[in-house]
Amino acid sequence: MSKVGKIAYKPVGILLGVAAGAVAGFAFKQVWKIATGDDDSPNATDEDRGWGEVLAAAALQGAIFALVKAAVDRGGASSVRKLTGQWPD
Repeated sequence: MSKVGKIAYKPVGILLGVAAGAVAGFAFKQVWKIATGDDDSPNATDEDRGWGEVLAAAALQGAIFALVKAAVDRGGASSVRKLTGQWPD
């Protein structure tokens, strides 16, 4: 990909990253609510929640975020290839 193409893709990549974070946050809240019946996931500093619950929530949140981010990044790169004929770096 040309230098101009890489520079042009940067803002798109940033916007896709922000969108991925929002989608992942929403998805995590929904999955946590379904899995536990609790509207609020535990914070690491929540004194009333145990280690297991806090670490399980963190692992689930991380997995969902990674999955959504990879899907969005891959979709964005595929779209760039369709539009430009070149895969972004």
